[in-house]
Amino acid sequence: MDSTELLPVGRRVAYWRGRRKLSQQVLADRLGKSKSWVDKVERGVRSLDKVSTLQDIAAVLRIDTAVLLGRGAEPAGVADRAEGVERIRAALSAYEIALGRPAPRRPVIPAERLAREVAHVWTTFQYARYPQVVDLLPQVVADAQRTYAHDPGRGRMPLVETYRVTAALLVKLGAPDVAWLAVDRAMTAATGDRVLVAAAAVQLGQVLRASARVRVAKSVMLAAAYRIAPPVVEFGDPDELSLCGTLLVQAALAAARDGDDRAAVELVDEAAEMAARVGDGHDHYRTGFGSTAVELARIVVAVERGDAEEAVTRHEQVTMRDGWRWLPAEHRAAYLVDVARAYLHGDDPVTAGCVLVEADRIAPAEIRHRPASRDVLAQVVRDPAAPTTLTQLADTLGVG
Repeated sequence: MDSTELLPVGRRVAYWRGRRKLSQQVLADRLGKSKSWVDKVERGVRSLDKVSTLQDIAAVLRIDTAVLLGRGAEPAGVADRAEGVERIRAALSAYEIALGRPAPRRPVIPAERLAREVAHVWTTFQYARYPQVVDLLPQVVADAQRTYAHDPGRGRMPLVETYRVTAALLVKLGAPDVAWLAVDRAMTAATGDRVLVAAAAVQLGQVLRASARVRVAKSVMLAAAYRIAPPVVEFGDPDELSLCGTLLVQAALAAARDGDDRAAVELVDEAAEMAARVGDGHDHYRTGFGSTAVELARIVVAVERGDAEEAVTRHEQVTMRDGWRWLPAEHRAAYLVDVARAYLHGDDPVTAGCVLVEADRIAPAEIRHRPASRDVLAQVVRDPAAPTTLTQLADTLGVG
């Protein structure tokens, strides 16, 4: 239960007025009331017994009337997201492989067909259609586990890829604990295949950073990167270069969050050398790795380091590249949320709002279903000059 639900209605008015950075006088003016009236309401001297008045106050404060009444209205999508995470958790908890459970109503899917289904889930994820991925994953997880149990040789790669996309989605949905279960399964299934281990390690890095284990993330990512690194970069295979470079980027992000700015910059530079060999417009092992992706990472590292000026300057150039348009919608929208943070750090909430509007245009689910993005949205809409479209979105989502 939110602590504000325990407050009297007048105290809730005061709480939300403070959140919106409105004085008692401003609230009174917008309601057509006196400052004394607002003060008495907030102190509980005057009761609010008219529904129409409650609705007027809620409209000014940009919240649902139910919030003022303390009915605990959940923000839009929160319940659905939690339910989806639980369905995926249940699928991961079935231990189909170890227990060898039969599937009486669903035959084992051939590995080739399963691989196509998993590829479809990955594509859906990269288009940031997270609710659809939530619906697809429980059955795909079950199918992948049964196929692997029936045909370990050909079933291993689609199983690892299933666990990878599951972990990636769960990190987006703010469930790193369940994501850890998925990525641990991926690493176990991949053991013995250096390429599959490196691919699974990409999501491991995401999970470790989402769990605030940044020093461990840096150490593990570097070990995984150098295990897959080609002896000579100039002759490296694009798959290996993409995986190695992506792991270096993960290590750089972890280093930046840990305050090791020098290592972060050096690791991005090392990844950039590999990206120059791979080029833009590729998506080896669902990494989206290339020169533009590394430049985006360099900007996010600058955000993590607190260098908003560098981040903003580089951002205004990178989106002009062809490589920007070739990146998946999920990648671009997630990056824009980080850039919005840079503008907020630079005390420019208006531009931060414009960046979020663009992110919402590219991939609406990135804003509407990802808790981290909703947090940035909440910061932006506190400014009176925030774009109207964002304040309306925040109202719909119950964010503020």
